[in-house]
Amino acid sequence: MDSIRNPSERIVHRGFLADVDAMFLRAAELVPMQTGLSEKIRICNETYITRFGVRLRGRMYTFEGWRAVHTNHPAPAKGGIRYAPSVDQEEVEALAALMSYKCALMELPFAGSKGALKIDVTDWSDAELERITRRFTQELARQNFISPALNVPAPDVGTSERTMVWMANEYLRMNPQDINASACVTGKPVAAGGIDGRIEATGRGVYYAIREFFNTERELSRTKLPKTVEECRVIVQGLGNVGYHAAKFLAADGCKIVAVIERDGVVRREKGLDIESLKRHFDSEGKVEGFPDGSYSEDGSAALEETCDILIPAALESVINHDNAERIDAKLIVEAANGPVTYEADRILNERGIVIIPDLYANAGGVTVSYFEWVKNIGHIPFGLMQRRQREHEQACLVEGLEDALGRKFTPEQKASFATGGTELDLVRSGLEEKMRSAFANMSELRAERADIGDLRTAAYVLAITRIKGMYEAIGI
Repeated sequence: MDSIRNPSERIVHRGFLADVDAMFLRAAELVPMQTGLSEKIRICNETYITRFGVRLRGRMYTFEGWRAVHTNHPAPAKGGIRYAPSVDQEEVEALAALMSYKCALMELPFAGSKGALKIDVTDWSDAELERITRRFTQELARQNFISPALNVPAPDVGTSERTMVWMANEYLRMNPQDINASACVTGKPVAAGGIDGRIEATGRGVYYAIREFFNTERELSRTKLPKTVEECRVIVQGLGNVGYHAAKFLAADGCKIVAVIERDGVVRREKGLDIESLKRHFDSEGKVEGFPDGSYSEDGSAALEETCDILIPAALESVINHDNAERIDAKLIVEAANGPVTYEADRILNERGIVIIPDLYANAGGVTVSYFEWVKNIGHIPFGLMQRRQREHEQACLVEGLEDALGRKFTPEQKASFATGGTELDLVRSGLEEKMRSAFANMSELRAERADIGDLRTAAYVLAITRIKGMYEAIGI
């Protein structure tokens, strides 16, 4: 086992990658392994840097992009592609590492990868973005950094379903003989080989994570939270895809979403915001300011420190850090974004008794449903096709038997609900719920069994590192 007295001593400077490494090293101390293996698992295997030109608007523009593979075991490597003006190599490598640990925790047959293009999407038209994306795809494909068997991107910040269609189409154009070409990316529209439920997946996973926490008495008892999630006051940072869906599902359960923070500020309503109305306003105006059914202020960062039961940072990394960790006034923090709590803030919050459901687990819904989409594309068959009618027939026979035994008839609506064979969306949600439930149970049980594992984040990392270690040992590394 590698001996590291203080994990943070190995980190030269604080930053997103340094924080991920420090969290890894803290947990790696608790996993017995041969000398040197911890370092092999920690480091990023390879990072491809590309600088390519695209002729636009009568001149040549040069763009810089990255694709990092944290580990190749198991293959393919999986991870999103983000388009952002401030992205850099360290950010990409940090996200790739998180993806490795996330897939291992969720027991998905993927390694970890991540990609990015340094670009402000608001500077370019849709047609221009398509040309840029296709050129980026060409560069990735030439180096085997996009392939259904080797490396599978997905949407992230600044990219979307449409971006994935452009990438998949360009990969197919370059590899017309690849029968599995549609599996080279996930997060596609259903009409282009995607899977029902992918858009909501990360937010729904956050919702399932919170529900599992409240359903686990030994975890809930560590907090001063209400006994049920319906009694909670919630603050959400970010009204993008993840934050919106998490807020939507929690509000449907009876939670009060008392504040939503966005780039331009924060909107509040003590009785609970109407999330659907707020989302329509935000999509239309591009800001939360002006929403008629809530009070607005410009200082969104201050709202992170307001009193609530559950705080859900669902936007950017490092928003909870050494500067504000002492002032956070939530009982539970749920990391819907990647890396919203820094290593130092994590230490402070744990000392203060604030429980954190870590990003490694909380936002794993997206990659879990991406796995389902990849399996669907590789299998060339929709989910449930072979079983649905048989299941409906069996359920109908069961309903008839119950009617005979009870001596009464069910209504047509009741029969329809009993006898459904399950749509693709039903099956995706069921599969996601199962993965989120089993992963949380594993984390909670490990934490209960071992006194040296004091929080859920460390439990998640220990489980992930143990599984990655097992893969390396199995192949003789």
